[in-house]
Amino acid sequence: MTPRLLVVTAVAAERDAVVRALSSRPSEHPLPGRRMALRTPTATVLAAGVGPAAAAAGTAAALASAPYDLVVSAGIAGGFEPVARIGSTLVADAIVAADLGAEGPEGFIPVAELGYGTSAHRPPPELSRRVAEALGAEYGPLLTVSTVTGSAERAAELIKRHPGAVGEAMEGFGVAEAATAHRVPVLEIRTVANPVGPRDRASWRVPDALDALTEAFTLLRKQPDLLDVGDPHE
Repeated sequence: MTPRLLVVTAVAAERDAVVRALSSRPSEHPLPGRRMALRTPTATVLAAGVGPAAAAAGTAAALASAPYDLVVSAGIAGGFEPVARIGSTLVADAIVAADLGAEGPEGFIPVAELGYGTSAHRPPPELSRRVAEALGAEYGPLLTVSTVTGSAERAAELIKRHPGAVGEAMEGFGVAEAATAHRVPVLEIRTVANPVGPRDRASWRVPDALDALTEAFTLLRKQPDLLDVGDPHE
């Protein structure tokens, strides 16, 4: 039976962190475009690549190849302090294209205000809230950027434009665009590896964030009514 859940990450380390929580016996699953996903009894997990374009292309390929009931954009992220600290879990109430638009005399103009599409996708509110509560997650807008924030000034600008934002990553909006085009609901779940702000690689805690990602999906697996991510072979 085809798993009903599609999980899309950027890179293999994130994919593997999710798969570790779902099954000890994943199988390789080829997708169009010479992409390879890992399949567990209840989920297909794809590392689609970095950035919104790669995420959208990979998600669209997977959705065109088989029916799915839910798509989850998952991985690690930067967190907006003090709300989202390193190691915490984030669930999106809105998946926002934070830098898709134009610069004008008075500042940034989102693409939606330009009349060229949407600037945000809304996950199913009841489902996303329940998932956030189950994971003990921070719940708020998750921003998708094409360039990772590297200064305090940029972080402050994003918070001013998107009050309540809990984190930023590079793929969620691309995943959501593809899911919406296929009329499949979408969630975004991330764990925090670093604070959004001045770029300081020494402060990043990527292994800790990947462990937290595994733990988040382990909690979901133990509550199969949420996403149907239980492994029937365990």
